[in-house]
Amino acid sequence: MLDASDIRLLLLHFLSQNAAHGYELIKAVEELSKGEYSPSPGIIYPNLQLLEEMECIAVVDGQATRKAYRLEEKGAEQLQQHAAALVSIIQRLSTLAVLVNNRSLPDVERAIHNMKTALNVRLSQDGISQQSLFAIIDALDDAAKRIERS
Repeated sequence: MLDASDIRLLLLHFLSQNAAHGYELIKAVEELSKGEYSPSPGIIYPNLQLLEEMECIAVVDGQATRKAYRLEEKGAEQLQQHAAALVSIIQRLSTLAVLVNNRSLPDVERAIHNMKTALNVRLSQDGISQQSLFAIIDALDDAAKRIERS
């Protein structure tokens, strides 16, 4: 979904708003996409460490049990230099949020469930002929085209 440089820009973006712990940053990204994308700690913490080494961010209190980070001047410069990329990243994640909202409409959920059920019932039958498989594939492709063009 996002590469490491995208993640770093998002981290800088959120830290430009206020200091935060790694967990809070994970939750901020997750919230932006309405839960559709949640970066793992294995993605977030190494990038926080790299940003710290690059002097883009700094630990707020080195004695604290959990590290909170704040944006530094180099980080603000990175944000400024890559503002267009950041807008694109935020738009991608926001699009996922729209997807979540629309996919959760009751009629859409029902239709998706009906399609899955019909496929599972039919594909679980033993000895489906090649002709039947082609008919199922054609029906799915046709439905996809109709949805794309709607």
